[in-house]
Amino acid sequence: MLLIYSNPSSKQVVADTVDEVMDEVDALMKELSESGELIGGQALAEPADSRTVRVRDGVPAVTDGPFLEAKEYLAGYLIVECDSLERATDIAARWPDARLCAMEVRPIIDEVAE
Repeated sequence: MLLIYSNPSSKQVVADTVDEVMDEVDALMKELSESGELIGGQALAEPADSRTVRVRDGVPAVTDGPFLEAKEYLAGYLIVECDSLERATDIAARWPDARLCAMEVRPIIDEVAE
């Protein structure tokens, strides 16, 4: 799974070059679709539209948004099926958000019983 991170400063860069960034994303999505590596993905709503839920001593505490201290937030994800972690890392490095903020490559645990 490729986790896409953003922050307020990267959002401004994207706003200034939205056509260029979207062209890069479209080209990479097309390549991954054609190679069969793209499984799925989705952008996420802004942090202000989210809630954090913590249960302590059986009592749920719900707060708006993620941690206030966070400067970076999870903005979306892609699920790719690759031959290696190195290939997934290469794809993440080509995604515009790797330049603008960060990408995280994290294997998905396959617990399907055979």
